[in-house]
Amino acid sequence: MPLAVRSCQTRQRVAPGSDLQVCDALVVEHLPFAAKVAANYSRRTGHPKEDLEQLAAIGLIKASRRYDDKRINNSKSNFIAYARPFVNGEITHYLRDKGFLITVPGRWRELHVRGQKLIRAGTRAEKIPDLLGITPMRWAEIVEACAVRVVAMNHMAAEEEL
Repeated sequence: MPLAVRSCQTRQRVAPGSDLQVCDALVVEHLPFAAKVAANYSRRTGHPKEDLEQLAAIGLIKASRRYDDKRINNSKSNFIAYARPFVNGEITHYLRDKGFLITVPGRWRELHVRGQKLIRAGTRAEKIPDLLGITPMRWAEIVEACAVRVVAMNHMAAEEEL
């Protein structure tokens, strides 16, 4: 049995302190999976990929600490299936809680998403506030607040050099 597939919690035969080594091996083996998930979120949100990769790695660590291979089949894909909610959860919790430079109320983010869906569906921009049940001035505030993106400083410096 490969080292990374061993359970990180329930191995009694492994010497004390080795359980963390098994978990670490499981995490290192699946870092490319975490990087792929982070890249997908980065493309969709505009957040720096490296930051999201760190969050994905935290999700992998949490998953590896709870993974029990005795209850689950011993294959690589089973750990990925088990770890995916942990990885996605770490990233989505970060984006929900700290993803904006300024704190935007959840209601505003919800209205912004609904408004963007209406725009993609072909609704004229001046009708959106009425359809959402808000004033045009409030809609303008929401759009402005939700338009703020987090940009990594090294990306800004690279753009200035061009």
